[in-house]
Amino acid sequence: MIKFELRETESRVMGVVSPLLAGIFTLLTGGLLFYALGEPPAKTLYTFFIVPVSTLYGLSELTVKATPILMCAIGLTLCYRANVWNIGAEGQLLIGALVGGYAALLLGNSTSFWALPLTLCIGIFGGLCWASIPAMLKIYFNTNEILTTIMLNYIALNLLLFAIHGPLKDPHGYNFPESALFSDNILLPTLFDALRMHIGFFIGILLIVLLWIGINKTLIGFQITALGKDDKASRFAGFNKKALTWLVFIMSGGLAGLAGAIEVTGPIGQLIPHISPGYGYAAIVVVFLGRLHPLGILLASLLMALLYLGGEMVQIELGLPLALTGLFQGILLFFLLSCDVLITYRIRFVRKRTEVT
Repeated sequence: MIKFELRETESRVMGVVSPLLAGIFTLLTGGLLFYALGEPPAKTLYTFFIVPVSTLYGLSELTVKATPILMCAIGLTLCYRANVWNIGAEGQLLIGALVGGYAALLLGNSTSFWALPLTLCIGIFGGLCWASIPAMLKIYFNTNEILTTIMLNYIALNLLLFAIHGPLKDPHGYNFPESALFSDNILLPTLFDALRMHIGFFIGILLIVLLWIGINKTLIGFQITALGKDDKASRFAGFNKKALTWLVFIMSGGLAGLAGAIEVTGPIGQLIPHISPGYGYAAIVVVFLGRLHPLGILLASLLMALLYLGGEMVQIELGLPLALTGLFQGILLFFLLSCDVLITYRIRFVRKRTEVT
């Protein structure tokens, strides 16, 4: 008989092994899924996970996909370390893209060196302001930030759709719902010819380093972690809970806004309805898969980006639905949460006693 027994302390080993087990179970389940769809599992998994990154172009696309996920995940890490459940990175990304894109359109054909940095800063400011709404509601009215941030995601999406179907629609765009193309001076420079890899990925790497320094080497990082681990103890120590909540919210929103601004000034180059296929939601999975650790978040962001590329590849090569990307994300999260049970519980096999009559 299988019995779950509570551990005296959480297992650090299982904290590391759990994501690996989740990945293995996800692959096995994916193979069974492809078999059920009538596709050879080995070939389909190879097409999904290996083919997208088998060329230099594929590797560059991996960094393009990983950049917005990574930036959103960095901000969410700060929130979750403080036990603040921000689910609104998707909406904050869209608002950052919207206001950043609007700034890019206003700057037009500006040749100023400051045009691109200004556009990115405005995107950061847009995401920051959007995140301040649930922060204010939580601090002053004690509302549930999970609900408010989720609802604001839909509001942000509809604001974007209104803008590109209305005032920001390109009058010379043959009635397509999109803005005019941004000028070359406001686009992020690519690093290699014929590849879309841009400096945004290296900005993300720099932010990962700053996250590690901030968490491990600063007083603010210690206060954020302490607030998340024990609210009462942190207040007893004199930490300002309201100020820390404001801080993690606006930093998370600012980073998501930066991700949105980088998307529209980088690989997209204009405002369109589908700026994000769900990067903000994928970042939530990344944070937990990476165990709130900077290096883990970087690796998990690359894995999540690979899922997006793999979904597109099997759609092109095998004609399978693009929805497989979301399905794989859901399966991965399910197995991650399931395996996480083993961090606080251990499995014991107990022989069933037979009663003697």
